[in-house]
Amino acid sequence: MTTALLTHSDCLLHQTPSGHAEQIARLEHVLAALDHPKFDPILRKKAPLVADDDLLRVHPKAHIDDIKDSAPESGIVQLDADTFMSEGSLSAALRAAGANTRAVDLVLSGEAQNAFAAVRPPGHHAERQTPMGFCLFGSVAVGTKYALEVHGLKRVAIIDFDVHHGNGTQDLLEGDPRVFFASSHQMPLYPGTGHAHETGAANNVLNVPLAEGSNGEEMRRVYEETILPNVALFRPELIFISAGFDAHSADPLAGLNWSTEDFRWLTHRICDLADETCSGRVVSSLEGGYDLDALAECVAAHVEILMERGA
Repeated sequence: MTTALLTHSDCLLHQTPSGHAEQIARLEHVLAALDHPKFDPILRKKAPLVADDDLLRVHPKAHIDDIKDSAPESGIVQLDADTFMSEGSLSAALRAAGANTRAVDLVLSGEAQNAFAAVRPPGHHAERQTPMGFCLFGSVAVGTKYALEVHGLKRVAIIDFDVHHGNGTQDLLEGDPRVFFASSHQMPLYPGTGHAHETGAANNVLNVPLAEGSNGEEMRRVYEETILPNVALFRPELIFISAGFDAHSADPLAGLNWSTEDFRWLTHRICDLADETCSGRVVSSLEGGYDLDALAECVAAHVEILMERGA
């Protein structure tokens, strides 16, 4: 058993305007951090283009067609206040979603114990028919439905520790009782959703807002007391992680004060839970994180723990 790393050079072709937080350099820094001898044992796989059938489980055809039609032949087009597409964006987004479905295949077949998708653009803000928050398709939601419908799992949990609430993942999956979505996030903060009273149509959503300025100690408390016990009660057969690293104290877009060691601790505890409930099966997918050095450091720590636990 090992850890799989899924990525593709197409994810470096998604261009945003100069000065935009979701920049090519994010993935460049992540891949550079993972290009180290200690990561040599990792199982490296190219992310495929996701199939339309897999996208259609979470997005209507009209949304998929709109995204495809919006892709420019050159230059950059604006979809909303902060979401853009360039000539390479469509392929990048299709690879990001495809990385999640392929990761499910690898983990559920036993070829890998766990997996990390080093991809962009992120996906957890994309709603059924609305690209937003840098996101075009709900990549983790696509992977989750794929695990349920193609592999026949009965219960999949998603833990989203990005500093921004995963409104898109919640929108795409809150009506499916086979899914449990748990999110910690700063509030108030973009996108303005994720209140504790939002529990989903199937009572399958757990939102735990965190106050600006709170630190890793508070994070550890809410995970130990609330998030991890509730996910454990769901008894998932696979755990997805929406792995955003923008709760780091150095991140420019938010105001939580987590450290790299906090992310290391959280990765260990999620793996502990996976060991208890689903034979250690974890698929993690990159979401946010906008300080380049902190992002690279945190991803390296996250993947180190996945490798340690997947050995």
